Amino acid sequence: MSSGKRPTLSGERRAGKAAPKRQPKPAKSKPARAARRSRSAPARRRRGGPLGWIAAFIRLLMRVIFGLVFRTALIVCLLIAGAVGYYYTTLPPVEALVDGRARGSVTLLDRNGDVFAWRGEQFDTITSTNDVNPNVVNAVVATEDRRFFRHFGVSPRGVASAMRINMREGRGPLSGHGGSTLTQQTAKLLCLGDPYDPDSGMSEAEYEEDCRRTTVGRKIKEAIYAMAMEARYTKEEILTIYLNRAYLGGGARGFAAAAERYFGAHVSQLDPAQSAMLAGLLVAPSRYAPTSSLERAQSRAETVIRLMYEQDYITAAERDEAWAHPAELSAAAEARAGGYFADWVMSSGPDFLTRNTTEDVVIGTTLDQRIQRAAEGALADIFEEKVREGSEAEAAIVVMSADGAVRAMVGGRRSKVSGAFNRATMAKRQSGSSFKPFIYAAALDMGHSPLATVVDEPWCINVPGSGQYCPKNYTRDFKGRVTLADALKDSLNVPAVKVSEAVGRDAVRTVAEQFGIVSDLANGPALALGASETSLLEMTGAYAGILNGGRSVSPYGLLELRIQGEGEALMGQDGGYGERVISEHAARELVWMMSRVIDGGTGGRAKLGDRPAAGKTGTTSAARDAWFVGFTADYVAGVWMGYDDNTPLSGVTGGGLPAEIWHEAMMRVHEGMEVRPLPMDVPQQQVAAPAPQQQQPQQQAPVYQGQTQTAGNQQQYQPQQQQRQPDNIGERILRDVLGTILGGGN
Repeated sequence: MSSGKRPTLSGERRAGKAAPKRQPKPAKSKPARAARRSRSAPARRRRGGPLGWIAAFIRLLMRVIFGLVFRTALIVCLLIAGAVGYYYTTLPPVEALVDGRARGSVTLLDRNGDVFAWRGEQFDTITSTNDVNPNVVNAVVATEDRRFFRHFGVSPRGVASAMRINMREGRGPLSGHGGSTLTQQTAKLLCLGDPYDPDSGMSEAEYEEDCRRTTVGRKIKEAIYAMAMEARYTKEEILTIYLNRAYLGGGARGFAAAAERYFGAHVSQLDPAQSAMLAGLLVAPSRYAPTSSLERAQSRAETVIRLMYEQDYITAAERDEAWAHPAELSAAAEARAGGYFADWVMSSGPDFLTRNTTEDVVIGTTLDQRIQRAAEGALADIFEEKVREGSEAEAAIVVMSADGAVRAMVGGRRSKVSGAFNRATMAKRQSGSSFKPFIYAAALDMGHSPLATVVDEPWCINVPGSGQYCPKNYTRDFKGRVTLADALKDSLNVPAVKVSEAVGRDAVRTVAEQFGIVSDLANGPALALGASETSLLEMTGAYAGILNGGRSVSPYGLLELRIQGEGEALMGQDGGYGERVISEHAARELVWMMSRVIDGGTGGRAKLGDRPAAGKTGTTSAARDAWFVGFTADYVAGVWMGYDDNTPLSGVTGGGLPAEIWHEAMMRVHEGMEVRPLPMDVPQQQVAAPAPQQQQPQQQAPVYQGQTQTAGNQQQYQPQQQQRQPDNIGERILRDVLGTILGGGN
């Protein structure tokens, strides 16, 4: 019977085996339990809820992004390394990068062999930084890249700082400050390895402008190229390239050329003030060039001096000394813009050896710097003392020897210029009465005497197609019968036209052209009064022909042209004496006639004391142009004055301010020189006897009824009209004209 308890179930025991005893589990230590709980807790959080899913997704995304960034950065680094390696292999030795000019230079020497001007890109090699005064290197580094000796070609800090400044100033991040290191600037000067190709269709200026463009792509390429340079060259070699290739204004390429250009010193001799001025030009060479504005250049140099002091390159004493005594241009440097004369000489040679030369060229010239300073000083003083303030009137001066060698040229009131409008050579203006000597030259060459007479009276000539032409004298009165010498002395218009018509306009035109007036000459009777336009250089050269005895000259300034370092000249003198135009006796008589213009005629203000001189005044219609051209036994000088826009001059004639400028210039030119007589023949009183028929005309004064005059007195005589049979129709016409015009009738 059941006792009420559930029977215990148990398996049968297997024979021979005892049941194993259950071993109690060892107690787990507290640290182990804590560790398991810490491992299981996150698992429970990852497994729980939407937040866990989001967190897991973010972690996965971050791992993917990190992997992509890492791989991309690795690829970029490999590409940069490859590009740097490629440019590394293309970089030539330093020596090949020192002179990268596409154009050569032109050095101009005066008549004594001294340098007076430079053109093109001047250059002088710096072979290493040891050739340069440490002040120069310090000034450049302090101004352009204070961390130059510490970076690897690119300065991320400098780029970031530049971008921040640009954006703060309202520009684009790449506009304005570039944050470029000196190495990057050198890479830009090398145009990133792309040399200038003249056949590319770009000018050199356009090529350089393209090299300076700032774009993201170009900035990246510039950085890569800079790193390749850092790998290929030492810091000193990079500086050497930079110091040679940087443009510093005034046509100077490199610091050695600039030191000579501005200070007349070697680059190894520059003091802190001079070094600072050159380094200051790097930011804007044309604007800060001391030849453009010394004040601006000095102001910029003060900033560079401050930077040098702040970076411990100079002491406080050196800083104060540089500020107290800023760099000054050397006396030679001030004049070495070359001015109008240098521009004219450059234009006289072939372009491929002057303005577009690829070689370094030396040109010997006729310039006399002493005479040039005299002409410039005379013009400046007369305008300062005798021209009202604010006047825009201009003037020009040319001084030359009797063979046409130009010794000085001033093409305008501003003399320290380059490429400016040259009023001495480019301006074509009416010559007025300064043309009259060529009329009398033609008459004298035909055998007429300076003492022959002509009647100054109201007179008209019929011009086919235009009607009557009635010349008037400047004074609006008439002198009656006068000699040719007096007609020129007093610049009488009616006698000038009469003589021109008598000898023939073609004859006058031929004489003027052969003397060098190559401009188109008027065809009508107004030819005699200088209605034709010509340049001051042409007119002065024509007067040189009168001084030298009647031979034409071609004004010239170039003596020889050669490649620098070579002895043989490629070009020789480009002008000088030409063919004879009038007889020597006629020229010497004309010199006497022109000397009376200064001694007692319209050119009295040009008188040079006891030094003999000759010349002629000229004033054009409505006083738009005023001239004085004349000479001594040593030099010929021409002065023109007027307005560029042809505005009439107020109260100015050729015998006024132009004569005074001429006087002042020639007094300075001849200072200390021996007084020499003019080469002239004073005519003697002649009374011609009747000539037998069929006899050829004698080379003596023509016979006119009336008064003649010697050099010292006057005498009345009534010679008979010379009679002979005309040989041809031309002579018959000439006789009739001479009889009616020079004889006193109309």
